[in-house]
Amino acid sequence: MKITIIGGGAWGTTLGQVCIDNGHEVLIYDVNMEHVSKINMHMHPFFETQLPSSIKATHDLNHAIAFSNIILLSIPTKVMRPVLHEINLLINSPTIFINVSKGLEVETFKRMSEIVSDEIDAQFLEGFVALTGPSHAEEVILRKLTLLVAASTHIKHAKLIQTIFSNESYLRVYTSTDLIGAEVGGAVKNAIAVVSGACTGLGLGENARAALISRGILEIMRVVEFMGGKKETAFGLTGIGDLIVTASSENSRNFQAGKKIGLGIPIDQIYQEQKQTIEGIRTIEALESLSIKNNLELPLIHVAYEIIKGHLLVTEAVPKLLSRDLKSEDF
Repeated sequence: MKITIIGGGAWGTTLGQVCIDNGHEVLIYDVNMEHVSKINMHMHPFFETQLPSSIKATHDLNHAIAFSNIILLSIPTKVMRPVLHEINLLINSPTIFINVSKGLEVETFKRMSEIVSDEIDAQFLEGFVALTGPSHAEEVILRKLTLLVAASTHIKHAKLIQTIFSNESYLRVYTSTDLIGAEVGGAVKNAIAVVSGACTGLGLGENARAALISRGILEIMRVVEFMGGKKETAFGLTGIGDLIVTASSENSRNFQAGKKIGLGIPIDQIYQEQKQTIEGIRTIEALESLSIKNNLELPLIHVAYEIIKGHLLVTEAVPKLLSRDLKSEDF
């Protein structure tokens, strides 16, 4: 089977290797010529890892779109809409879109599936699947054991992507029909991971991180339920599973960004030093707007927003959270 991957970054290129391991043909598109060149020399653009010899990359979007009727999107959420607009001008046959980017559009609170529906003409949008779950590219590229979820409103599309990406060596994919829950969980956990990193930067300890992850799951559940997903999805791979790996690992760029915030490093400097997109900070901004507009109780997100906007010192975060009204944890 042929698969086009839009985005030759850390995750997109790594998933290209997965597809080739599973016997598929892959063409990766990227605007960065250095990335394209490295991939064509069978070197990963971010990791010191050799890629399979059959992997190919291109700078020609038209060539990439013509290559396959399965398109995997691995690009920052902030450029998702303009890239899809370009794709829509070139596409000429029904296509299944797979998205692996985790975030919400700040201005509209829309999920990536909704943006795909906005930008791709209905006759060319055969289906949409979110491929998501607890996964660091740094480990998947080394073929370390990983579990993911293929979520779609149409189970046949979820099962197709499950079959394409699963193997008996290191990657197992489950299916889900709760697309909303899977997408929202993957987005909100990035925001909570930034807060977790800040806890580490402040030196608060493991007790604090455990508490934060537990309370973070509650905030994920609230957003999932508000947006129409199943709250139970927050307790699966796309919720608590993804949060654990992202909120407790130095491999997570959201965690790393939060850690730097906890150490007092300015946001602008963090952006300059980070080569890859920090989706969690954008998601914090989106969730703060969502919570204000709809009266959602998201105290961790609110405090994080106050910090990144310079309204609150990071050292003032803990007292502000602990001074909230005392309450029961009965659910």
